[in-house]
Amino acid sequence: MSSTTPEATVHILSSTVAEVHVGSEVEEVVAADSRALRDRVVEEIRLLAASAGEPARATLVEGSSRWPLVVHPDGRFAESLEPAAPVVEQEPVADAVSGPATTVASAPAPASSAPTRSALSASSRDAARPTVQDLLDSRGGGDRPRATEGWQGAVRRATGGAISPRPGRSEQSRLDREKRVQRRLDAPRTIVVLNPKGGAHKTTSTLLLAATFGTLRGGATLAWDNNETRGTLGWRAQNAPHHRTAVDLLEDLDRFSDPDGSGLATLDTYVRTQVDARFDVLASDEDAAASSTIDAAAFDRLHGLLRRYYRLMIIDTGNNMRASNWIASVAAADQLVIVSTVREDTAASAAWLLDGLREKGFGDKVDQAVTVLTAPSSRPDRRLEARLSRHFEQVTSAVVIAPFDASLVDGGPVDFDALSPETRDAWLTVAATVADRL
Repeated sequence: MSSTTPEATVHILSSTVAEVHVGSEVEEVVAADSRALRDRVVEEIRLLAASAGEPARATLVEGSSRWPLVVHPDGRFAESLEPAAPVVEQEPVADAVSGPATTVASAPAPASSAPTRSALSASSRDAARPTVQDLLDSRGGGDRPRATEGWQGAVRRATGGAISPRPGRSEQSRLDREKRVQRRLDAPRTIVVLNPKGGAHKTTSTLLLAATFGTLRGGATLAWDNNETRGTLGWRAQNAPHHRTAVDLLEDLDRFSDPDGSGLATLDTYVRTQVDARFDVLASDEDAAASSTIDAAAFDRLHGLLRRYYRLMIIDTGNNMRASNWIASVAAADQLVIVSTVREDTAASAAWLLDGLREKGFGDKVDQAVTVLTAPSSRPDRRLEARLSRHFEQVTSAVVIAPFDASLVDGGPVDFDALSPETRDAWLTVAATVADRL
């Protein structure tokens, strides 16, 4: 291995948490279980390999045990025990890309071995028998990423592709996050955006998250304003040729029991299509004179219908966490997203919300929640940001920081084309972090 490729050290803290150390940088990796943690750790090392264009080496550390891991740029990896460990047997392991078998030593795992380590070994044994996917993958060539940014992209363009360097680490990171957003879902998923305080960035977050998922996944994404009376999601969305809302859809649900009148074209007359960002918006009631409200039963009926048409529903919520439709949305959520600006009052509201959700029996959903902290100005309080991050990292599964963006300040319809590159990148990270948990 070239000396230019930095070697990583991975500290396995538990079956779901690890730290990846590369030089002075430390990246915390959190996953739902040991197998998912293994995949995340391998992917972190693969990014190093892809950036260098050669295999990258890491040392896995758990307690007093240490063992090496080598990951190739295409994702293949090999794990072995320390040289001093007794060798019991050798197994041929097929290379999923090039075909020839390599030899991996195996030995009894020490008593302290974590599920992550056994999952790595089990994966190596499973790879011994090539499958049809191995045959398809062996074609190669077509899936190699092509650099479009930095000096790598400039070289490829200048040579007409004759010289095509691999993407740099920054671009490879973006491609990796896009893949995570695009992962296949085995059922419709519901994401609920929460903070009981007004002005916490809920509606903007809902739209930016829906735009990121919709653009990268190719549609079938809905942003839904689940306020019991009036919310502003419909106003912040791009204009539509109609002004129907969730109340109108609720009143006409019987139309969708008729096979001849229950197609997507019928639903299009109730949702507002965001053409460029490839998602739909279902607005809340906009009639100032109306007295009707959406309750839990109404939410459940709408949710049951919309699951037939959308793979992802991202739900904006109101400020009343005692409202029955608010509670119904949390109960239906596959993933919670807690949003707050970097302000004491807004963050305290979010922390109070999490305490309340635990008391209501939603502790498991809180543990897996993702927190998004957004900068309220171009010069946020970094000390406060760090303090809030530390708190929410301990009570939710991940924290992502989103920068201030002047294009979002006026409160009008969100112009996705006007977003800064930093904002787009941050919300790609949010979407990838959420997708990991779906």
